[in-house]
Amino acid sequence: MHVFVTGGTGLVGSAVVAELLGHGHTVSVLARSDASALVVEKAGAEAVRGSIADLDVLRAGAERADGVIHLAFSNDFSSAEAVAQSVAEESAAIAALGEALVGTDRPFVTVSGTPWVSGRLSTEADPAPTDGPVGGRGRAVTAALELASRGVRSSAVRLPRTVHNEGDGGFAGLLTRIARQTGVSGYPGDGAQRWPAVHALDAAVLFRLALEQAPAGTAWHAVADEGDAVRDIAAIIGRRLGLPVESVAEETFGPLGPIFAADQPSSSVHTREALGWEPKHPSLLEDLENIQA
Repeated sequence: MHVFVTGGTGLVGSAVVAELLGHGHTVSVLARSDASALVVEKAGAEAVRGSIADLDVLRAGAERADGVIHLAFSNDFSSAEAVAQSVAEESAAIAALGEALVGTDRPFVTVSGTPWVSGRLSTEADPAPTDGPVGGRGRAVTAALELASRGVRSSAVRLPRTVHNEGDGGFAGLLTRIARQTGVSGYPGDGAQRWPAVHALDAAVLFRLALEQAPAGTAWHAVADEGDAVRDIAAIIGRRLGLPVESVAEETFGPLGPIFAADQPSSSVHTREALGWEPKHPSLLEDLENIQA
């Protein structure tokens, strides 16, 4: 099928585009710059110029495609206002893409995050979080899944806190960047809180499987590692960068501090059984050994 992808040049998106092309699909990718368009074309896909703020471009891209995968998100976590703006922009984009597909029975795969549930692993049956700094993302994705009643084969792939490749990406990547800036490989609290993780190449396979197979209105977990202790993540970062490892204030991590401090392990048992997804690439702790000082 011909698939329209937003966010197709990022860490996850570039892996998704390669996965789709490698399995016989044709792909068009939203590209907001000449440099991004060149990357898209070198990968073997068609570049569609625009950003996720260009709702008419999104609608047109969705209307001419056999399916849509939405991955674009502005990763500006510098302030609460920046995060709120990114969430609002993405919510409008998801709504526009979904409306363009109403009545077509075409697949619409959105990206979401694994929920956190006190005292246990979260599962695919748990609702997406709709509160906190990025709660708006949960509300937007929930609305997209509800399009199942309006003739859209909508599904959501929930990504864990860290999607990694070659030692970079996700919350672990943010920990690494903050460590470089502050000179300390820090973690909030006692560091016993757990973050789930997945390699970008494994996540890409799940996005393709959801596009091809997922029933309407379903959510799936791209979780390979159910939960790595944050202090273990910080310890590897500190060793690779030659920096001290210690507990630091939540405020060190800006508006994401409360999320960084939360224990949020997650399961993908149902996803593996129902879609036949099986992660094959290195775990997060193994992959972090690729960090260069």
